Amino acid sequence: MKHFDEYRDSSLVKPLVEELKSAVTKPLRVMEVCGSHTMAIFRNGLRSILPDGMELVSGPGCPVCVTSASHMDAFIAMADLPGVRVTIFGDLFRVPGTHTSLARASSLGAKVDIVYSPMDALELAIQNPDELVVFLGVGFETTTPGIAATILAAYTRNIKNFLVFSTQKTMPAPMEALLSDPNLKIDGLLCPGHVSSIIGAGAWEPMAQKYHLACVVGGFETADLLKSLILLARQVGNDNIKVENVYSRAVAWEGNRRAQKMVEEIFEPVDMDWRGLGRIPLSGLKIREKYADFDAEVRLNITLPKAEEPKGCMCGNILKGMNTPRECPLFDTRCNPANPIGPCMVSSEGTCAAYHKYGRDL
Repeated sequence: MKHFDEYRDSSLVKPLVEELKSAVTKPLRVMEVCGSHTMAIFRNGLRSILPDGMELVSGPGCPVCVTSASHMDAFIAMADLPGVRVTIFGDLFRVPGTHTSLARASSLGAKVDIVYSPMDALELAIQNPDELVVFLGVGFETTTPGIAATILAAYTRNIKNFLVFSTQKTMPAPMEALLSDPNLKIDGLLCPGHVSSIIGAGAWEPMAQKYHLACVVGGFETADLLKSLILLARQVGNDNIKVENVYSRAVAWEGNRRAQKMVEEIFEPVDMDWRGLGRIPLSGLKIREKYADFDAEVRLNITLPKAEEPKGCMCGNILKGMNTPRECPLFDTRCNPANPIGPCMVSSEGTCAAYHKYGRDL
């Protein structure tokens, strides 16, 4: 399959493994920002072949994982409101709130539907005119344009029973928050491919310059990942810090201008709560006043409840790259896929889920 098979070809991959070994000339610590990168690195067994001196740590690039506990509690409470049907992407279904989850609320009678796109949620609203259909917007720049397009479609078609609860987040902001912490020692970033396809590889240049941080935008196949790690090692080894783009087949330097324009039409920046990182200024997106009829927080007068992280759960520190799942006392004991305590064990992009599935023998 084009753009897949050639990036998995063993005749191409084996020399890259050797090249990586020679490229690492000094110790370096690389954060893979994206949860999909975390999963791909584990799935391809790359952590087991890293040369001495190179360490990979996972970052806050799992949108479900960084959704705050207070937002989860608000989602669950909203699902119990009469006349409300909540629509979500599947990863959110089993994420625990303070006392329960959307999955449990659904089993007790709440209307919770898993959809594959926000447009599916809009169609549900059309089919159920006597209900308020709320789509839970949980994601980064990758999913925001689709949500913006759906709100615009509802506005154009005057469909007033479709709402969005936006907790959409912007990715460079949490990295700024993390890198300002002197306890986090990072030499380079494997920058997220999906997010960068929207915001552009150039969006990482200010971070490379401000923090003297090697940055490479990478894809998700074996060769993509190895090439990215090689370039990061060379940048650090030669002290030639910049932004490089290995994923040029999907990512342009300036990003997707059409998608950016649509997002700017529908959303405006707002301070946002992140699990583990607290409130980060202007790191989220709220629906503009022009489209307030489609804003669930406005229409339903939602106030975020106070919430606390589960006792013993280290998801917050794991999302910051401060700890690994194995250092969490709940990992694979009280917290497991059948009984998740924190979101990092639930999401398909969660670091704990990756360690559970692929990394327990490393």
